[in-house]
Amino acid sequence: MEITCYRDPELARESHLLPAATYNLAHTLLARNPSGSLFVPIRAMQYLAILDAEEFVFLDGARKCWIDIAWQNFRPQARTSLDEPVAYEAVYYQTGAANLMPRLQAELPRALNALAAKGRIDGPARVLKFPSPARQ
Repeated sequence: MEITCYRDPELARESHLLPAATYNLAHTLLARNPSGSLFVPIRAMQYLAILDAEEFVFLDGARKCWIDIAWQNFRPQARTSLDEPVAYEAVYYQTGAANLMPRLQAELPRALNALAAKGRIDGPARVLKFPSPARQ
């Protein structure tokens, strides 16, 4: 899938922290995707998150290909353990976009978990028994 996205001039930029579980899950899902990008529908907000190794961008379903918010400059190297939050910058391209941040930070982990659950194989595990090789 290919989507062309556009940005209005940057209106504001501020620092935030992304919970470690969200950052780690996003990068785990990205690593599974050979294209290097991940499309995450946030149905509760009618938004689409597009994730890649450099940034996460958020598109409103009503504005289609215009980026409302981008999360950039992730600094995972600044943390001392994998369970610490990751610092990043939120860049706002729409008036009032800063008001969406608390909801995006709550809904993105839910959407990522839903996406991860689709790839799980549920059911009992089976152990295949192979004959042992003959010893000489």
